Amino acid sequence: MSNIAFLGTGLLGGAFAEAAAKRGDTVTAWNRSPDKVHALKPFGVIAAASPAEAVRGASRIHLVLKDDAVVEEVLAAARAGLAPEAVIIDHTTTLPALTAARSQRLNAQGVKYLHCPVFMGPAAARNAQGSMMVAGPQALFEQVKADLEKMTARLEYFGQRADLAAVNKLFGNAMIIGVAALLADVLTMAQASDVSPQDAIKLFRLFDLNSTVAVRGSNMAQGNFSPSFELAMARKDVQLMLETAGERPLAVLPLVATRMDQLIALGHGAEDACVLGIDAVRRP
Repeated sequence: MSNIAFLGTGLLGGAFAEAAAKRGDTVTAWNRSPDKVHALKPFGVIAAASPAEAVRGASRIHLVLKDDAVVEEVLAAARAGLAPEAVIIDHTTTLPALTAARSQRLNAQGVKYLHCPVFMGPAAARNAQGSMMVAGPQALFEQVKADLEKMTARLEYFGQRADLAAVNKLFGNAMIIGVAALLADVLTMAQASDVSPQDAIKLFRLFDLNSTVAVRGSNMAQGNFSPSFELAMARKDVQLMLETAGERPLAVLPLVATRMDQLIALGHGAEDACVLGIDAVRRP
C-alpha cells in the first residue's frame, strides 16, 4: 500500500481520504479548518499541521481545493516537504489557461503534476464511482494509472495537453448547471399551472435526453441547421412558457427568448432551433 497525502478535506476531499484509508493506504491530510481533518481520524487518517508536514514522505499528493489561487498557495506551502519522486494529483476545478501554465511550470521544475478533475460527489468518491479525467505527461499518467483506477468507475486520459481535463470539466459543469436552471423553469411553470413538482419531473421519463444531446449536439457541432424544429416555432413555444410562468422569476428562458429574437431578426427563423449555437460553430 502507499503513503499518500490529501490537501483539502472538504466534502469531496474528505470522502477521497476516507476511501483511501479504508483501502489500506497510509493517509495524511491537511485542511485549513483542522476540524475537518480531525473528523477523519476514526478512519485512520493522520492529521497534519501544515501542507509541508502532510506531504513529507508521501509518494502521491492529492489536491482537492477551491480554485487556482488556493492551489498555488497550498503548493507553495507544501514544497518544503515534497519528495522528488512524489506525484501531485490535482482534482481542483480550475481555469484551463492557468492549469496549463501551472503544469508547464511545475513539470519544467521537476515537480510531477497531473490535473485530474472529477464528476462525482462525496458518496461516489467513497465508493469509487463517477468519472475522473486526466491531462498531463503520459509517463506520469501511466505511473499512477492503477492507483487512480481504484478511485473511480471511469478513468479518461485526455492526453498530454495539460488544460484539456480542465476544459472538459467546465463543459460538464456547464451542462449540469444549465439543466438545473431549466429544471427550475419547468418547476416554475408547474407551480403556475397547479401541477406538483414530482409530476412535472415525471415527464422526462417519456423521452431520452441523452439522445437529444447526442443528435442535436452533433448537428450543432457540424453547423447543420436543417430544420426539424424551426427556430420561429420554438420561439412561439418559449413565449407560451413565459406566459404560463407569468410574473414568477425564471432562471434562463427569458434569456433564451432574447437570443431567439436576435437570430430571427437576422433571418434564421426557418432554420432549426439548433441555430442558437451558430456563433459558436461558425467557420471563418
